[in-house]
Amino acid sequence: MDVNFPGHLTVITGETGAGKSIFLEALGLALGNRADLAALQDKTKKCVIEAEFDVKNLDLHFFFEENDLDKDSTIILRREISAEGKSRSFLNDTPVGLNVLKTLAEHLIDIHSQHQTLLLNKSNFQLETLDAFAGTLNLFKAYKTEFSTLNKLQSSLNTLQEKEVQARKELDYFQFLFSELEESDIKAGQLKTLEEESSALENAESIKSKLLNSANAINGGDENVLSALSRVKQELQSISKFGKQYSDFYERVNSVYIELKELANELEDAESEVIFDTQKLEEVNAKMDKLNRLLKKHSVTNEEELLAVKIEIETKLAQFSSLEHEIEKTQKQIQSLNANCVKLAKDVSAQRSKIIPDIEKRVKELLASLSMENANFKIELTQQTALSQTGFDEVKFLFSANKGATLNELHKVASGGELSRLMLSLKALLATKKQLPAIIFDEIDTGVSGDVADKIGNILLNMGNAMQVIVITHLPQMASKGAHHLFVYKKDNEEKTTSYIKQLNSEERITEIAKMLSTGNPTQSALVNAKELLGVN
Repeated sequence: MDVNFPGHLTVITGETGAGKSIFLEALGLALGNRADLAALQDKTKKCVIEAEFDVKNLDLHFFFEENDLDKDSTIILRREISAEGKSRSFLNDTPVGLNVLKTLAEHLIDIHSQHQTLLLNKSNFQLETLDAFAGTLNLFKAYKTEFSTLNKLQSSLNTLQEKEVQARKELDYFQFLFSELEESDIKAGQLKTLEEESSALENAESIKSKLLNSANAINGGDENVLSALSRVKQELQSISKFGKQYSDFYERVNSVYIELKELANELEDAESEVIFDTQKLEEVNAKMDKLNRLLKKHSVTNEEELLAVKIEIETKLAQFSSLEHEIEKTQKQIQSLNANCVKLAKDVSAQRSKIIPDIEKRVKELLASLSMENANFKIELTQQTALSQTGFDEVKFLFSANKGATLNELHKVASGGELSRLMLSLKALLATKKQLPAIIFDEIDTGVSGDVADKIGNILLNMGNAMQVIVITHLPQMASKGAHHLFVYKKDNEEKTTSYIKQLNSEERITEIAKMLSTGNPTQSALVNAKELLGVN
């Protein structure tokens, strides 16, 4: 199927089941709808759908910039669905994700189906409609972005505060552990040093005695090592002049003599420094016991591992301090963001409230032009005390079709035909507010006929002066309003049924509308009536 839509108001007609909705489904796929194998006529071949849009008069610079795409005056969207059901999407031959297509679609076309009329009952749709009229779509979008960030920050703050509660439970314990390790002034090899010092203090008397005996043996009393060496020195000195060998013997003995004499002095000094200090021993043993307890307490085997434990605890304490700082920082961000959200929400609410009387007036005028003179339409905007996804506002569209009837929510009081006319009225007004280049109405005539259909057609015709309007209809009154008329039909052969679409010329159009006015072949009066509807002499 290859279809061109010339612009202004284009009507599409055809018998039920002829395939009028096929192109809508195909267009939906090109615009990012989910695909399945049902789209494949031949399950062994891939399906390709292309939609081409003229966008030279649209401001889509932001879209191309955000998605890093080259801007062009024409956009070609292509969707390929493989025989396995896998799908690929392209924008001007550049592969893109479905989310990109869906985002772009919001700026290109509005497909209004019977199902969409039910959206009138949804508060989100009602709010978006109100914002479109109020010109607050971008302002509200900015609010939602800020509000989303605010919620994320609040969630982060809750998580941080939960961590803080847990950290406070552990803080005193970790602070005690750190202070205990800090006071111990732990150093690598400290335990071995303490053990040696303790052993020396415990054996002070024995050490003192041994040092003294050693010093005396070298240089004490009449018979000592130095005295004997002195005699050896004298003997060797007396023969040193008779040869170098003897002179070397003398020098070596003399060197030993000097070394022993210095050693004796050092032994005496060391002996004098050895003191049996019970208090010192107790202090050393206390330090050693404390260090051993810490090693056992923290399940480590040496001072290096204990120092690592200390660093780990110090890090946890620092993290708690950092946690406090992060909470304070987040609270300030929330305070600032909340103030901004409040300002944006108040601005949006003020503009929404301001435009409501004008919307109500214009919708009632349009409904009256659609033979609903007694219809009443009201937008109820309720102010909430707390910020929400919709700002401070809750919106409800209230409606009554008959004089004296109580206003109530749409789903409680409006029939299908009434909803269609109300939706059309809103869409007609929105056409001047939202910069959409095209809109498609799929059987907007549901539940209406005759004079009302003619009036709906006039509204669509006026819309077609401002934008491209495409209407699928079964009513001749509406079909006659189109600047262009496309006809959908199907043919059968031995293997399959195929749908076709063509643009009707003037004569074909008269015949088609006459058929819509008749049952079976068009009568002469139906042909005359068709010419009257088309304004043809």
